[in-house]
Order: sequence, then structure tokens, then C-alpha cells
Amino acid sequence: MKDLFPWFSLKSVPGIGNHLFKRLLNAFSTPQGVFEATREELLRVEGVTSRIVTALRNHKPPENLQRELDQIQQHGFQIVTMLDSAYPRLLREIPDPPPYLYVFGKLDESPKNIAVVGSRHATTYGINTARDLCKDLAALGITIASGMARGIDTAAHEGALMGKGKTVAVLGCGLDRIYPAENRKLYHRISENGAVVSEFALMTEPEAHNFPIRNRIISGISLGTVVVEASKKSGSLITARLAAEQNREVFAVPGSVQSFKSIGTHTLIKQGAKLVEHAQDVIEELGPFLETQMPIAGELKREDDTPEVNASLSSEEAFVHQILGPYPEHIDDLVRKTSMETGKLSSILLKLELKGIVQQSPGKLFSIVKK
Repeated sequence: MKDLFPWFSLKSVPGIGNHLFKRLLNAFSTPQGVFEATREELLRVEGVTSRIVTALRNHKPPENLQRELDQIQQHGFQIVTMLDSAYPRLLREIPDPPPYLYVFGKLDESPKNIAVVGSRHATTYGINTARDLCKDLAALGITIASGMARGIDTAAHEGALMGKGKTVAVLGCGLDRIYPAENRKLYHRISENGAVVSEFALMTEPEAHNFPIRNRIISGISLGTVVVEASKKSGSLITARLAAEQNREVFAVPGSVQSFKSIGTHTLIKQGAKLVEHAQDVIEELGPFLETQMPIAGELKREDDTPEVNASLSSEEAFVHQILGPYPEHIDDLVRKTSMETGKLSSILLKLELKGIVQQSPGKLFSIVKK
């Protein structure tokens, strides 16, 4: 392993955050160069005070620093620094890039990344939309970046893998703390088809304040950020704001006007975010930067997108299927729409479930299954 000790040591100096680390690196080329610089040379760097110079001169690296480096190697992880070719080029451009990233897998230096984020408590509509969108984008050679959280993030990673593409997960904890725990298998699949990355030390717990911090990396490694579902105070809106501040494109998927989980995305669209219905909308906006050929009309339409299900259904089953949409509806609402008795409608819905074309969500909510 390359000599990473100076990188970790400089990062641990009190008063040196990501902004100042970047300025010092620009001035002295390497962390070792910072430690070897004279007082006068250091004070010429914007943001360096006499107190910081004193801290540098008197700094003693934490005792656990070498142990951290040893554990990184033992786990098979890597450290990618800002001077490495594998460090994301786009991330170098933001004001406060992490000096180095913990990486499990392989980072691609190509900037053909699109971030897809959204609600942790997503609707069936949101999950299906995110999965399909990312599957199509990945099939075009675009890497999907997200945060491996429950809901939309998980669907985004899964969609990219379904599209035989690459995906990058940016964690709000250390690489040795898989969160959420149920995504352990997904964590390993991502590492085999992209990378799981973090700026936090290996054993860092998934504290709430870490997630807004990591969001700047999700948007920072990407040409644009797509928000699929977001309530009024969703953390996904932080990612969208950071993307705009980083001079990146912001996209939003529209949802139901009756769903509070679409308030955030609709607000973004009102503020100028590009409305996204399918992958072509993203390619159309970012095509020149992605160096990806614009798909011809219908190219991304899969054969099973609109299956001829009606041929295998009775007239009553076909009627109920036609009433249902991608957004889950309560059985009481369906009773009113169909004018059927609850028992009869429940029987028909069960038959449609068994045929795999309708799904039931908790709370007696029903929606069609989008293949």
C-alpha cells in the first residue's frame, strides 16, 4: 500500500477541514509537502492562521491512525486520494472534496455518472420508476450513483445491476458498518459491479448528521441528480440543492398530486428542474457530456413493458386490472370505483395477485405490477 500516513495525519490536524486541505494540496502538491513547508509559505495560503501553523508544527498523529491503515488493508479496501487517477474527476471540482475516499470495489474515473435519489419510505410507484429508469440508463453505459438507503436508493442500485451496468454507493457511515443491515447482499453486489465508497473512518456509525455530509459526494461525482420521490423536508432535496450549487443538472420525476411524497419533486420542477419520465429525458439534457448516443424512439421500450395481459383474464379481472394504476389504492376506494362488493373484489384481486400482475402493499393497498 502506498504511503498514506501523511494524508491521514494532515486530515487529523485541528482546524484543517476539506476546504483548507484542498488549498494546501494545491499549494504544496502533497501532504508531506505541507508538513515540510516554512511558516511564511504556509501563511500565504488563504485560510491558514498562526494557530493552524502552530497546530501543524506540534501535531502528533492519533495513536489509532496506523491501526486504521492496517485494517483497511486487511479488509481488502482501498484508499483513493485526490492525486490518484481513480479519484472522480468531477468530485475534484467541488469546493470541499474529501482528500481521500475509502473504496470497496473499483472506482471508474469516467464522469458518466448520474445520481438517483429519493424517499426512504417510497411508494411502489416510486420504487418501480427508479428501478426502471436506472436499468435503462445503466444499459446505455451510465453509472448510477446513490446512497444505498432504503427505498429509492436501493431501487436505483438494483436497477443499475438489472441493466448489467455499474453503480456507486456513497455511505453515511464507515465501510465496516453496512447500513441498512438488510442491504448486506446488495453492498457486496455493488462492490463487484462498481464501488461502495465513504469518506468516514471504517468504524464510523451511521449517525444522522453524516448523511447530509455524504450527499455532496453523491451529487459531486455526478453530472446530474434525479430525484424520484421526496416529501417537503426530504434529505433528497439537500442532494438536489447541492447539485445546483455544484453547477450540476437537477432532474425530478413527477408523481401524484395527491401524494405528499411528490411535494418535493413537484417543487423542484416548479423551480426549474427538468421533468423526467424516462431515460431519454436525461440523455437529451446531458448527452454531449455523457458521450452517449441518444436512443432512437422506442429503443428502450422492452417487450414486456405493455404485456397483453387481457387475453388471459376474465372480463371482470380485465375490468379491475384496467381500474388499477401504478400508485397503490385502498380497497375501499376500489370498491367505490368498481361498484363491486368488497368480498367479490377481494377475490378478483387475489386472482390477479396470483397471476403476478397486481401486488398488494401493507394496509390493503393494491397496484399493478410494472414489469
